[in-house]
Amino acid sequence: MESLDKFDLAILQELQADGRLTNAELAQRVGLSAAPCWRRVRALEEAGFIKGYHAEIDRHKIGLGVLAFVRVDTERVQGDATRKLEDAIRKLPEVVACHYISGTGTFELQVVAQDLDSFSGFARQHLMNLANVKDLQTSFSLGEVKASHALPLGHLAPKR
Repeated sequence: MESLDKFDLAILQELQADGRLTNAELAQRVGLSAAPCWRRVRALEEAGFIKGYHAEIDRHKIGLGVLAFVRVDTERVQGDATRKLEDAIRKLPEVVACHYISGTGTFELQVVAQDLDSFSGFARQHLMNLANVKDLQTSFSLGEVKASHALPLGHLAPKR
């Protein structure tokens, strides 16, 4: 699959909004019959445009009221040391996202916790003890303005 047409874009848009749509519902929404719609979805999956499907869980409802942004600065940014740190971070379920960043620091982590005490314990017990970590700087979310997993697709639309 080389390029996306208007049907592929519509499929991606609809599935981002509701990944539980049946193929029949999806086909109706994008203006295709069921069989071609199903083939297109499979092609989008096989080409890696659709990486998977998941349920979005409200972290507050499950008792994870704290969202922290933790900037991690490392002693050195070298192959083996960095790979070991990446592997250690991947194993921490409280870390829900990790990005390499520019500027000050090496990584930016998003960490969830029940409350400030549990975050503090997690940071002292786990984050501060990661190999190659020089410094941590933490900011806390005071309220969520927008949180979306939906990606903008307008730039993929054919130019007129």
